[in-house]
Amino acid sequence: MNQELELQAEVGEDLIGKRLDQALPVLFSDYSRSRLKEWILQGRVYVDGHPIIKPREKLCGYETITVQAVLEDVIEWQPEPVELNIVYEDDDILVINKAADVVVHPGAGNHHGTILNGLLYHYPESAKLARAGIVHRLDKDTTGLMVVAKTVAAQTHLVESLQARQITREYEAIVIGQMTAGGMVDEPIGRHKTKRTQMAVDPFGRPAVTHYRVAEKFREHTRLRLRLETGRTHQIRVHMAHIGHPLVGDPVYGGRLKLPKAATPELVTTLQNFKRQALHAVMLQLEHPITGELMQWHADIPDDMVALTDIIRKDSELNPWQE
Repeated sequence: MNQELELQAEVGEDLIGKRLDQALPVLFSDYSRSRLKEWILQGRVYVDGHPIIKPREKLCGYETITVQAVLEDVIEWQPEPVELNIVYEDDDILVINKAADVVVHPGAGNHHGTILNGLLYHYPESAKLARAGIVHRLDKDTTGLMVVAKTVAAQTHLVESLQARQITREYEAIVIGQMTAGGMVDEPIGRHKTKRTQMAVDPFGRPAVTHYRVAEKFREHTRLRLRLETGRTHQIRVHMAHIGHPLVGDPVYGGRLKLPKAATPELVTTLQNFKRQALHAVMLQLEHPITGELMQWHADIPDDMVALTDIIRKDSELNPWQE
């Protein structure tokens, strides 16, 4: 069942003349603006005992605001002993180093064995949070760091920080083709017009910005460090494919496998068998949602990407090439 609770606060002098939807985030800062506005529209917000459904209603001061809040339980998903590989945990947040071939949130065809199932098992109280506290996702075959909230207050603040672009996420990737310099891709992303499970650069899509720099150049590949300014679905994969440098192994946006000329047998075999996008969330930095402390975590590059890089490097050493 959904969790119901009553919130109450008095309008102070600092909020005199403010609109209801402006005052509520100040009075009830543990909850997001969108959730508070939804409660207004649902008739769950009372001013001196009278229900108000107009978000722009002006306040005179010293009124008593009551909110009949409803928090949705995540009861349709079952707790399961999924390995989470927790690299940090306190009373408010936990940081996970996600492995490949693990889905973050249950969906069509993936109802079990997800990060969310594991969170419900590891921390049963997460059932009281939307998406069990998950703030942002990684694709099934993308590895690396992601933060999860353990309280409503922490989740609200983390989501707002993410929207305000105050959380730094850095990735390592191996892309096809030799790139000479770093840069930025500033192209909106939306749902693909015909392939509805895919994303694409779309002038009518949502703003998306990816920064990248060259970490190491090879004769037919490049190792990149990328930093997200926004967090759209498949953003790095779509942006890199858009500029002609798709990620090695990307089964959706990578196109048909093209082997480098005179590639070593070891490289041929490795590329043929690398069945996931070579993408790893290597660094996460944020201000703690409760203490305000600036925190940063790093996750080692996974073994399969280390091995891929080593084999590409050896191939480049054996085959002369020019920058």
